[in-house]
Amino acid sequence: MARTSPRRVSLPAADDLFRPTDPTPDELAAETHVRAVPDAPARSAPHAETDVAEPAGRKRPSGRVKHDEKMTVYVTADELLDLEHARLALRRDHGLAVDRGRLVREAMALVLADLDEHGFDSMLVQRLTER
Repeated sequence: MARTSPRRVSLPAADDLFRPTDPTPDELAAETHVRAVPDAPARSAPHAETDVAEPAGRKRPSGRVKHDEKMTVYVTADELLDLEHARLALRRDHGLAVDRGRLVREAMALVLADLDEHGFDSMLVQRLTER
């Protein structure tokens, strides 16, 4: 009878499980540098200029913090590819290293702010009522 050795299970290290969620000083400096560069390409997002104070009551996306809630969203392969292209374009063209989660949270904040401000005339209502 052949004796089999027990399988050795490889577990992730603590560093893999508990990554910091606050931006590092280098990331903060890089983001500040991108805003300060006069020759940087213009950003197309409506509230991308964070130097301008936002009106009272407008919510900001949570950014890089520990999130207590989770939501699963199913997307098509093309939608995932578009999201990844946007993430890479932000990195390449604007020097912004963001993960897909942050990109989705920012986009969600923009859409919900537009809904609050414009109601029936918001982009979200218009797209949801299209056929």
